Order: sequence, then C-alpha cells, then structure tokens
Amino acid sequence: MMRSHAIQASYFAAAALFILSLRWMSAPKTARRAVAAGAAGMLLAVVGTLLDPHIQGYVWIAIACAVGTAIGIPLSKVPLTAVPQRTALSHAFGGLAAGLVGTAKYFLWLDEGVLTPFRTGAIAIEVILGYLTFTGSLMAAGKLQEIVPTRPITYRGQNLVNLSLLAIAVISATYLVVRPDQWQLFPLIILLSLAFGVLLIVPIGGADMPTVISLLNSYAGLAAVAMGFVLDNKVLIIAGALDGSSGLILSIIMCRAMNRSFTNVLFGAFGQVQTGAVAGQGRTSKSGTPRDAAELLGNASTVVIVPGYGMAVAQAQHRIREIYDQLTRRGIEVRFAIHPVAGRMPGHMNVLLAEAEVPYEALVEMDDINHDLPQTDVVLVVGANDVVNPAARNDPKSPIYGMPIINADKARFVIANKRSMNPGFAGIDNDLYYADNTLMIFGDAKAVLGEVVKNLGDDTGH
Repeated sequence: MMRSHAIQASYFAAAALFILSLRWMSAPKTARRAVAAGAAGMLLAVVGTLLDPHIQGYVWIAIACAVGTAIGIPLSKVPLTAVPQRTALSHAFGGLAAGLVGTAKYFLWLDEGVLTPFRTGAIAIEVILGYLTFTGSLMAAGKLQEIVPTRPITYRGQNLVNLSLLAIAVISATYLVVRPDQWQLFPLIILLSLAFGVLLIVPIGGADMPTVISLLNSYAGLAAVAMGFVLDNKVLIIAGALDGSSGLILSIIMCRAMNRSFTNVLFGAFGQVQTGAVAGQGRTSKSGTPRDAAELLGNASTVVIVPGYGMAVAQAQHRIREIYDQLTRRGIEVRFAIHPVAGRMPGHMNVLLAEAEVPYEALVEMDDINHDLPQTDVVLVVGANDVVNPAARNDPKSPIYGMPIINADKARFVIANKRSMNPGFAGIDNDLYYADNTLMIFGDAKAVLGEVVKNLGDDTGH
C-alpha cells in the first residue's frame, strides 16, 4: 500500500512539474526554471515507474540506462547551430521507443491470448505514429544536416502515393482491431509507417523545417499518449498529451506566421527551385565594404537588426552583440526584429541571441517592429533571406506571396550581409537585394561583422 501511494504521489508531482515547465517556458526569465522542472518531473516519473512491483529485469534496465547515457552526453554537447537536427534526432528516438514498445506488447499479448480490440487499437495507433515519427525525424535531421538534399524531392502523383500508403496502414490496423489474431498484418503496418515517414518529409523544403520539427514533436507526443494507454501509465498519457498539444499549437502558430495551411506545408513542396526565370536576370545590386556599413550604422539614430540562419551558420551572434554594444554606447537605439520562422527551428534566433547575452527587451516580434520600420534609419540583415523578401507583398506569382515578412525594405537604408546572391530556402530571388536603398556586404557573417565592429571602434577612438 505504501509503495502504491509513493508511486501515485511521484506521478502526481511529475505531472504538475510538466505543466509548470510548459508554463515557465513561455517567458525567457523563467526558461531555466522550466528546464529544471521538466527534468525533475521526468526523474520522478522514472523513479515512480521503477517502484512498480510488476517491473522486472532491473539489470537490463540498468544496461539500457548506461547505453542511453553514453549516447545522450555527446548529443548534449552539439553547437547551437546543430540544435535543430539534434532535436529531430530526439523525436526519432521517442518515435522508435513508442514503436518498439507497441511491437513488443502486441506479440506478448498475442502469445498470452489477452489482446482486446481496445488494446489492439491503442497499439496500432502507437505503432503507426511511432514509426512514421522515427523515419520522418531521421529524414528531417538529414535535411537539416544537409546529408540529404534540403530542396523538395518531388515526382508525379507523390501525394497520392503517400496518402495511399497511410490509408492502407490505417485500413490494415482497423482490420487488426477486429481480428487481433491476424498477426501477418502487423509487419505490413510497420513497413508502411516507416515508408510513409520518409516520403512525408522528402517533398518538404528547408524553408518549412521549423514547422516540420514542431509537427514531428506533436506526433511523438501523440505516440506517447497511445503508449500510455497500452502500458496503463497515467503520467505517460499526461506527458504525451502536453507534448502533442504544445507541438500542434506551435505548428499552427508558425503556419499562421507564414500565412499557410498544414496541407500546404505537408503537400505543397514549398522550397522548389523556381525555373521560370534566371535569378536576378537584368538586375544589379550595390555592394560595399564593412567600413561603408560601419559609417551607415554609426551615423544612424535608429537601427534594427534582422538575424537569419546565415548568422547561425557563421556563429556570428557574438559579433552582433559587439555591434549592439558599440551603437548603444553612442546613444543609438538598436533593436532586433525576430521572424517566427527564421532559422531551422522555433525560437532559433532567440536562443542564439540569448547565448550572446543580447538583452531580451531588445528583441521585438515581426508584427510589432513592422510599424516602426518606415521611421528606421538603418536595417542590418544578417543571413536572413525569405523572411525579408518584398516579393511576399508585391508579387502575386511568387510562391511566398502572402507570407508575412519583416518589412526591411521600408527603412531608409538596408545593409544586407550574405555570402553570395544565391536564393534562400524558398528557391527564389530576393527583391530586397536589388533595391536602391540596399547595400550588399558579401562574405562570412562572423568575419564581416568583426570588421564592422573594428571600424566602429576606430571611429570612436577605441
């Protein structure tokens, strides 16, 4: 009885900590507390589960913990630029765990003759979601790491093939619920789910990766819910529901930020290279030097910095912080414009700037900063591309038309730092780079911004 009470108490405390962790994640000041709360909740959930008298095989559990720790420690030490793909790998592990547990339980209960329609249905949901999350997340990680092409890979009738695979898996699972003893269908369901996960991500372009990452997070959470029903574990149901719902809500928010729907993200092949015209045909851009950029920034009264994935790749966030310090010491107002889908994962730019200890109050969301950009002297765009492309407002034929952007082009001057004039993940040319008020500074962001810092310091005699 005492052990039962201890288990229930640990589960209750774990569930409360999971909820508090999500709540505290909504504000940067409490984010560290949120991480600690989530980790403590997971520890309590694991300890409570190990107290269950039905648990056996502690030696195997200890071995699994050791192997998991050996894998987890190196994964925790990846650079911030690799956090999106590491997150995708975490989703893959979660999906695989759910799929394997469901597979083991099906054949165990089949052998014991205790499979019921409810148990079979829960297992089927767990297996389908788990395995498609596993392969889908591996493909997402591969795209983010550029092991597989980041552009959409499409072919005629692709959506029909994908949906047919899913439909066959669902129909097979439904029949299995009616006839749980038809075990031959189970391997088919697994194979179809694995294939669907791969084919679901293949046609999705790099521009949609932030939404895909949060959506896969939702799938992993839903798989955990089904696993909770299979294992009759309430805290797993609660944790999975929180994970699944938060991932879904975040995906909806990000789709709204791009003015697109789930179906467009999943089946629209956004990011396909445009072949209708040669990029930049008949247009020229103005290029300058870091000293030119330093002069423009040093003579401004208001500056807005727009970070993008190029900043993450170059790990230039610390140089941006130095520019921020140099300008604010001169009395220049400096703020950062954050687009909801900038980078490769939700909140990517916020995390990088926080690492450089940029004051959070200086970070302004897209909708709030756009009102002030017409009165802004200089906008510094660092590695951002599609999220500042005026074609989203001006060109009805553009694939990103209607997508809300940061209206950098409305500022008095724009300084854009890129390695080259190559298009971004959407595969289209950026009209901003050819505007009369835009000065292009080509080169690695870390090196270029370092020179800008140096020139700003020379101007002030430091």
